[in-house]
Amino acid sequence: MADKPRRIGVVGFGKLGAFLVEQILTDPDLELAFVWNRSSGALTGKVDEKYILHYLKDVALRSPDLIIEVAHPCITKNYGKLFLEVADYLIGSPTILADQEVERELRASCVKHAIYLPAGALWGGEDIKRMNDLGTLQALKITMTKHPSCFKLNGYLKEKNASVTDEVITLYEGDVRSLCPLAPNNINTMAVASMLASSLGFDKVIGKLVSDPQLHEWHIVEVDAWGPGDMDSGKAFHVNTKRYNPAAIGAVTGTVTLTSFLSSLKNAVGKGPGVHLC
Repeated sequence: MADKPRRIGVVGFGKLGAFLVEQILTDPDLELAFVWNRSSGALTGKVDEKYILHYLKDVALRSPDLIIEVAHPCITKNYGKLFLEVADYLIGSPTILADQEVERELRASCVKHAIYLPAGALWGGEDIKRMNDLGTLQALKITMTKHPSCFKLNGYLKEKNASVTDEVITLYEGDVRSLCPLAPNNINTMAVASMLASSLGFDKVIGKLVSDPQLHEWHIVEVDAWGPGDMDSGKAFHVNTKRYNPAAIGAVTGTVTLTSFLSSLKNAVGKGPGVHLC
């Protein structure tokens, strides 16, 4: 057990936020600094009043060591800089970082504290970052395949997905930056990969969404990374991983998301200023 429990602030009290609060309260190495939710009524009777934070501008008063966002991408846009002045910051909705101004502001702000990005469904994230830092990462592509009911999309992608009947359809293939506002709830994995592969970034990391009406029990995430060598002749270093996450029809996230995020929380410590995977 640590000599002093880490104080954790939780922003958002949906299914994931409520799970994290429950786990923090029962872990001797962790201490709940605060819980905030857009509708404070959702906390009544579920969280002790002493933990409820009514205004995010007051986070410093609770002296958190780590602030976790599991609410909405706009939280990072509006409060990310403030959070980083106070504590390390774990961003649960990283698609907002496709906004270049937000990404620039947060990278410039993590001089005293760290930005942590949850590994989630990104298999091999540390290897991607290592290749990126060594200058050997040539290309990166993330393919996500789900049942049509498991996508929560905006704009033309929503209409395209609604038209899927019995055949597999590729909804999108292109840069991740353009995809983030169209699928902000589905592609956190792609956003994290784009941050780790900073030499490519949101404009050069490729995202692909596939809608498969026969895929009833899984979310599939495939990662392709290319390193040294000649890609044009097919003689470059290439790693391909394929991850099957159990998921019910209609589920935006897979069944292991809760425990995966808890693991990220516990790993979000001690890495110093900068952007880190956890």
